[in-house]
Amino acid sequence: MIIIPAIDLKDGKVVRLLKGDFNTARQVAEDPVETARAFREAGARYLHIVDLDGSRDGVRKNTELVRAVVQVGLKTELGGGIRSMKDLEEVFALGIWRAVIGSAAVSDPEFVKAAVERYGPERIAVGVDAKDGLVRTAGWVKEEGVHYLDFAKRMEALGVKNLIFTDIDTDGMQTGPSFARLQFLRDKVSCSVTTAGGVSSNADLQALNRMGVEAVIVGKSWYVGALDLERAIREAGPQ
Repeated sequence: MIIIPAIDLKDGKVVRLLKGDFNTARQVAEDPVETARAFREAGARYLHIVDLDGSRDGVRKNTELVRAVVQVGLKTELGGGIRSMKDLEEVFALGIWRAVIGSAAVSDPEFVKAAVERYGPERIAVGVDAKDGLVRTAGWVKEEGVHYLDFAKRMEALGVKNLIFTDIDTDGMQTGPSFARLQFLRDKVSCSVTTAGGVSSNADLQALNRMGVEAVIVGKSWYVGALDLERAIREAGPQ
């Protein structure tokens, strides 16, 4: 199982939110570059970055920070504000390994199809962000009225091979992942599913590993000292 630590950027700061609520944004680290280096020293080989400004407003505001973080040398995926082929060109020019398409995958599925055809399925992931089982977009504030499984199947039909599933109700809460909804999704699609949200401890990661989960994103639990990343990576196996 791949362990992917996360850095969420807002107004140039490393922050964490509770259940995606921007009003709860709290700075959790001083320097995103040093944070990425700490992840690498713990044995991480991958990194997940979210440009929260881009996610909510559609305009990425942390480009130079992202460029600097990429230089640390982790295989970095980026989400937030990626809504056109031009955005993809700009993101990949920064050295990003994989682009995560979120809101635009709901509003413009043809963009997703074109992105997969141009860059290949390994360089494109789609974010499946859901609250109460329904997909949300625009920084998780807009409910789309689409069940997360229906949306995932649409993406699968477009050639998407990588999904990042976030159950918003668990994000940042340290109450444990949404095991049932995650398993339901994994049973119904052939895509590789990365899970995000709710991981509170090394025990949660061990449980996800036993489920056969391909990859998991960890955030707040590391920032508050509840998760031993080096141990988690060692127990998860080759990265």
